[in-house]
Amino acid sequence: MTDALASALNPAIDDARLLCRGASRLLYDLGYNAIPEFSLASNRRADLFAISKKGEIAIVEVKSGIADFRADNKWPEYRDYCDRLYFAVSNRFPHDLIPDEAGLIIADGFGAAVVRESPHEPLAAARRKAVTLRFARCAAERLMRIDLSQG
Repeated sequence: MTDALASALNPAIDDARLLCRGASRLLYDLGYNAIPEFSLASNRRADLFAISKKGEIAIVEVKSGIADFRADNKWPEYRDYCDRLYFAVSNRFPHDLIPDEAGLIIADGFGAAVVRESPHEPLAAARRKAVTLRFARCAAERLMRIDLSQG
């Protein structure tokens, strides 16, 4: 299915893309480099996975609406792969639904702001090394695919 067809069939896809873009811009401003749709070793996929200059790892779970939030019970598993966990939602989303175990980011297509900081729960060194290596390989593979598709 093409992106255009997917968007036409489900407008929430466009909402999620805009939230993701705004949250990515915020992460960059905070000193993180992020990649979307990052697959974890658990076979779960984080909407945004980011690493800071200091090696701190953050995962941002993007929720385009209440139904999307209520249907997703996998987010607690992300805690095993990051130092900080956030939800990125629009300003219309009821903020009180976001659990205290996660930070809250309010986003739109242009930017975002951290409304509530995530609790900091440092990863074990071995897990940090494994996740960082997986991130580096994923980012490099994506760059290689872009290069190969243009040549």
